[in-house]
Amino acid sequence: MYELLKVEGRAKRGRFHTPHGTIETPVFMNVATVAAIKGALSTEDLENIGTQVVLANTYHLHLRPGDELIRELGGLHRFMVWDKPILTDSGGFQVFSLAAMRKIKEEGVHFSSHIDGRKIFMGPEESMQIQSHIGSTIAMAFDECPPALSDRDYIIPSVERTTRWLKRCMDEMNRLNTLEETINKKQMLFGINQGGVLEDIRIEHAKIISEFDLPGYAVGGLAVGESHADMYNVLEAVVPYLPQNKPTYLMGVGTPENILEAVSRGIDFFDCVLPARNGRHGHVYTNEGKLNLFNKVHEKDSSPLAEDCNCPTCKQHSRAYIRHLLKAKEMLGMRLCVLHNLHYFNNLMLEIRNALDQGNFESYKKMRLEGYKNN
Repeated sequence: MYELLKVEGRAKRGRFHTPHGTIETPVFMNVATVAAIKGALSTEDLENIGTQVVLANTYHLHLRPGDELIRELGGLHRFMVWDKPILTDSGGFQVFSLAAMRKIKEEGVHFSSHIDGRKIFMGPEESMQIQSHIGSTIAMAFDECPPALSDRDYIIPSVERTTRWLKRCMDEMNRLNTLEETINKKQMLFGINQGGVLEDIRIEHAKIISEFDLPGYAVGGLAVGESHADMYNVLEAVVPYLPQNKPTYLMGVGTPENILEAVSRGIDFFDCVLPARNGRHGHVYTNEGKLNLFNKVHEKDSSPLAEDCNCPTCKQHSRAYIRHLLKAKEMLGMRLCVLHNLHYFNNLMLEIRNALDQGNFESYKKMRLEGYKNN
């Protein structure tokens, strides 16, 4: 159940109650693709930096170690030792990214494993079954993610198929949640809005899927090649047609700037690989913008990554030491940067929630954006 606690313009401050705990929104979901954060972070680390939700990848877990194995071992929460909410994607984005190795039909998608080339079929029912085996808190509907700048002739039938697939996902999840052997019989399904950058199609699709009265809704198919301006225009157009009393999730986004802009347009949930990926390459986030620790200016710098940060990395280590670790290719350097970045994103969301609670989100947003711009 979602509680809408406060509204400032279109920005929402909410609380989402799940079988695995309550999520305070807006929230950033840390991406644990194969049930782990890339960068050698444990679930204990995630707990210590204020993580509320982790996102795991249905497609990758189906390939390795296998969703049947995860089910046999008691589900993903037990497997990765995490008792808070987990959201699993449906595999739809991987289908999009494997364009050269896929064949989309009404029943589902035939594609080849990127690991060993073996043939795989996934449709709405298969995606729901895999996610049920994993036992995640929130399962995403299986959709087709068309390239954002696709033309109308491609987008229209693609979106219509996504709607039909959503109905099949609902039917299959309802069936699975009645089975004795199902790990999480209270698993929730989020629908996904598609339509590229074509606002009229996006709006019509939002109206249709809103009638399904699901626990939450995502805006998918963005941050896949369109401009930031196009993304913001789509959000301004479509979010008013998704239920305000349900969480709204912008998939795969984004930078701190993207998050601030999307919150002001009514988004509750975010996920992105950028903080972990950038951290592994020595790029760290601060309120003054992003730092590249490989730059020579940090070679003798004894200050922390950010003076105003209380993450475990900044409490103990200097820029000079972390730069040395990265240059020496020591795993600890990568780990410390990822830890800092994920803390930064989680803390950014906390500050956003506090600003919404106090009714000064717009002034907070302006201050943060100015800080990023001045770097």
